[in-house]
Amino acid sequence: MNRSEEAGEVGQHTPVLIVGGSLVGLSTSLFLGRLGVPHLLVERHSGTSIHPRGRGNNVRTMELFRVAGVQRRIEEAASVLAENHGIMQTPTLVGDAGEWLFKEIDPGGGLARFSPGAWCLCSQNDLEPVLLKSARELGGDLRFSTEMLSFEQDAHGITAQLKSRETGEHSTVRAGYLVAADGPRSPIRERLAIGQSGPGDLFHNVSVTFTSRGLADVVGDRRFIVCYLTNPEADGALLPVDNEEHWVFHAPWHPEHGETLEEFTDERCADHIRRAVGVPDLDVRITGRAAWHAAERVAERYSDGRVFLAGDSAHEMSPTGAFGSNTGIQDGHNLAWKLAAVLGGWAGPGLLKSYDAERRPVAEATSARASSRSVEHSHPGYIPAPGAAGPGGKKGGILNVALAYRYPRGAVLGADQNAPIVPDGLRLTGEPGSRAPHMWLDRAGTRVSTLDLYERSMVLLTSSDKWHNAAKDVAQRLSVPLDAYRIGSGTDAELSPASDTDWAEVHGVTEDGAVLVRPDGFVAWRSEGPSASPETALREALTAILDRG
Repeated sequence: MNRSEEAGEVGQHTPVLIVGGSLVGLSTSLFLGRLGVPHLLVERHSGTSIHPRGRGNNVRTMELFRVAGVQRRIEEAASVLAENHGIMQTPTLVGDAGEWLFKEIDPGGGLARFSPGAWCLCSQNDLEPVLLKSARELGGDLRFSTEMLSFEQDAHGITAQLKSRETGEHSTVRAGYLVAADGPRSPIRERLAIGQSGPGDLFHNVSVTFTSRGLADVVGDRRFIVCYLTNPEADGALLPVDNEEHWVFHAPWHPEHGETLEEFTDERCADHIRRAVGVPDLDVRITGRAAWHAAERVAERYSDGRVFLAGDSAHEMSPTGAFGSNTGIQDGHNLAWKLAAVLGGWAGPGLLKSYDAERRPVAEATSARASSRSVEHSHPGYIPAPGAAGPGGKKGGILNVALAYRYPRGAVLGADQNAPIVPDGLRLTGEPGSRAPHMWLDRAGTRVSTLDLYERSMVLLTSSDKWHNAAKDVAQRLSVPLDAYRIGSGTDAELSPASDTDWAEVHGVTEDGAVLVRPDGFVAWRSEGPSASPETALREALTAILDRG
C-alpha cells in the first residue's frame, strides 16, 4: 500500500461502481456503456462462470439485448441449443415413457404478435463472455480478481476500498453510486442491514457436470431444455449442454438432514445418473459439481442512500422458469437509464427512488410465480409447503410474467394502481406502467420495431403536428433528451406502419393523442386524445416523471 492510500486518499473517481461480475453486473455494465455512463466493475473471481447454468433468457431479456446490440452475438454463442425447446417429465429415458410438460416454447409462432424477439437458450458460461467483451468494447472498466473490502457513503458519494487478489495491492475509489450485484449472500446488503421477506430456502441441489457419449442415443431426437427424471430412487433434472457428449444433472441434496456435499462422490453421482436415466451400464464421467440453493426471498428495500441492490442480492427465486436471472438483468436495465438520467442532469435524484417502487413488487410477484411453477413441474427435491399452488391451483404462466408485468407506482403517470403486478393474461395496449406495445414500422426504408426506438431518450409517439411541435419545444426548454416521431403515411411522418395496423389503436389513443415512452420501453404517460395545451401537458408530465420539480 502506498503512502497516499495509507492516508485514505482517493486514487480513482467513477460515476458508478458495480460490485459483482456475473450476469447481472455484466448486463448493468453493458447497459450503462450503451448510455455513455463511465463506470467501474469489480469481481472477486478471476473470470466469468465456467459452469453451464442460468440458461433460459426470456423474451423480454432478449428484447433488451436486441436494443443493446448484442442479440446476434448471444444467438451465435447459443447456436448449439437452438433446437431445444420443451420440458419433459418421465420416470426413465428408456422407451417412450413420460410426457411433455410443454413441447414448444412458442407453439404456432404467436409470440411474433407481441415481440420482435424470442426466448434464447444460452448457458451462463457462454453468455457472460459475450457480455464482458461487449461491455469492454463500450469503454467499461471491468476488473476481475478484484474485491471490495469495505465502503462508506456520505451525502455526495461512496468511498470504497478495493484489493487486487492477484497482487494484494489496495486502492481507494470514489463513486457517485454503488450497484450491489454481489449475489444472494450479498455482503453489501448485510452491511446495510437490509432484511428479507419470503419463505426462505425451498430446496437444495448439487449440479453435476458430466460427459457421456451413449446418452445422446438414449435421448434420441427429444430436444428438451430440461428433463425431470422422477424415479423415486434416483430423481433429478437432466440438461443438455451440446446434445452430444456434455450434460448437466441436478441431483437433490438434503443438508437439512445432515447430508454433506462431500458425500456426492464421483461414484455416487455416476450411479445416480445411470439409475435416473434407466441405463445401468451408461458411460458417465463426472467433470465437476457445484452446490446451489433454491430460495424465495426478496429484500425489504432495494436501496440505501446511494447504494442499489440488483439481481440475487435483491431477490432469490425458484429456478423453474428461469425467472431469477431474467428479473436481475431487467433490474439492471431499469436502474441504468435512471442513473444515466440523474448523472446527465436531465432528471432529479428523486427518480432513483422509483427503482425500489417498480422493481421490488415485480420480484415479489415473480418469485411467487416461480415457486408455483416448481410445484406444477414437481421439481426434484422440492417439497412444497402445505397449501402451495399445485396442479389444481393458480398456474404460474411464462409469457405474462416475462412481458406483461406492470409498474403501478414509480416513474409513471396515470397507471392503474389497483392493477396486479403480473396479470393472469397478456395485455400490452399502451397503458402507463406497462411495456410499450410492439409493432413493425418503416423508417426511411428500414423495418424497425417500436421497441427499437427506446434506449437513450424519452420518446413521444403521435400523428399530431401539435404534439410533435410541443415535444420539440418542451425538450429544448427542459433540456431533456426527447425524440418525437410522427407516425403516418404523410410526407411529414418519420415513421409509417409496416402493415395495416393502426398504431394509435395499438397504443390505446386516438390519432390526435400521444404516448410518452421511457428509455426502458415502458409507457410513462399518454394522452388518449388532443389537448388544449400540448406543451403544458407534456411539460407537466415530464417534470413529474423525471422529478424535475
